[in-house]
Amino acid sequence: MTQVGSSVLELVAVMDRLRSPGGCPWDAQQTHTSLVEYLLEETYESIEALETDDRAAMIEELGDLLLQVVFHARIGQEADNPWNLDDVACGITTKLMNRHPHIFSDTDEPAGSWAQLKAREKGRTSALDGVPLALPALALAQKSWRRAMDADLDLNSEPTDDLGDQLLALAVLAESQGLDAEAELRKAVRGLHRQIRDVEVVKVEQ
Repeated sequence: MTQVGSSVLELVAVMDRLRSPGGCPWDAQQTHTSLVEYLLEETYESIEALETDDRAAMIEELGDLLLQVVFHARIGQEADNPWNLDDVACGITTKLMNRHPHIFSDTDEPAGSWAQLKAREKGRTSALDGVPLALPALALAQKSWRRAMDADLDLNSEPTDDLGDQLLALAVLAESQGLDAEAELRKAVRGLHRQIRDVEVVKVEQ
């Protein structure tokens, strides 16, 4: 049986060859910035594969997403202050262990919630610290509200005639019901797409 992780090392070697002299000219000229659009695209394609529970697509799309991580790490090796995939893996491993002290240390009780541990690690002073404004609007609204609730902040979200307030209220409603507003909307849109395609077929047959 192939050892888990061996294929990742092979991917790293392939990426190194593509990026090195004599490799692929396109790969060689990419930067962290030029790859952002691909990282975003592969992220959304991975989300679609996961939400539709498509096994083949999950393997393919998560592979494409893994490539982006490996690609960025390979570029990092060429920086003035170089870093690589091991640094990335070491960082997240340390983070996971620190956030699960009841599992990876001698203590018997968790040292606070995940959110509290994360805030302590990063020295955050606001519930909104670390919330990326580039998130899709519904996800941004729901995450911001969740952070405020986790911090025990007393807020009101009442729908008004303003469309933005109404959308915010829907995001808050989704949070109160334990739903992911973005995922629910994407599910509804997939239904809309099926309906559109069905109508298109009927229209062509007429």
